[in-house]
Amino acid sequence: MPFDYTLDFKAIDFRSSPELYRVGKGEQGVLLVEPYKSEILPYWRFKTPEIARESSEKIYQMFLDYLEQDDFVGADMARKFLQMGYTRSRRYANHKSGRKFKSNPQKETSKEALLQARKDILPNEVDPVKAESAAIFKEKWMQAKTHEKYLQLLAKHKQMYE
Repeated sequence: MPFDYTLDFKAIDFRSSPELYRVGKGEQGVLLVEPYKSEILPYWRFKTPEIARESSEKIYQMFLDYLEQDDFVGADMARKFLQMGYTRSRRYANHKSGRKFKSNPQKETSKEALLQARKDILPNEVDPVKAESAAIFKEKWMQAKTHEKYLQLLAKHKQMYE
């Protein structure tokens, strides 16, 4: 089931109401679902490999702590932050500005303009430091998304709520 963007995220405590949470695809909802966003976001950093290592280890430990508490939503949010650490540092590894497209496709008003904007990609400017940060996050993200207990809780959540 897709991530439900129609919910009143400012009013929902997903720890108290896990039945409202939908996994969605990739990182969907990572900056919306509380109280997890506020718990994890302060530790999410990737500027240098050292910072990325410290950040990914802290977030992975939070992931394990959520699993220990059978808190699937918290574990999934930590997994999403690890994934986002990879994707964002990878973006900066490829594009110094952090922008992939010359213009923002999401701001286009027609489907044709959106498709054209998605084709207009800025040239890669490889940054090996950010690439190393990405690799650090990717390792922790892979550990999280293949963790046996996480997979069990994911299946249970989808069976019960999605």
